[in-house]
Amino acid sequence: MKNLEELKKELEVVLKPYNIIVDEITTSKKGKYQFLTIVLDKVGGINLDEIVDATNIINPIVDKYDICDDSYILDVISKERGN
Repeated sequence: MKNLEELKKELEVVLKPYNIIVDEITTSKKGKYQFLTIVLDKVGGINLDEIVDATNIINPIVDKYDICDDSYILDVISKERGN
């Protein structure tokens, strides 16, 4: 869990200039697949282009951390909004 906390802190720093908030980082296993899920948010909402741009920033940073023992799928998503 310490690596997740450190990863979140580093991502918060690099995404701050884009006003993107790192809401949550989790790992989970679904079937035979391991997922590293990063939930992003932004005041006023975050669009798909911003998610793609953030993923390109996030990906090399995540590679530096030894989060999962096995291979995993990086899943960068936006925070769900209520109606």
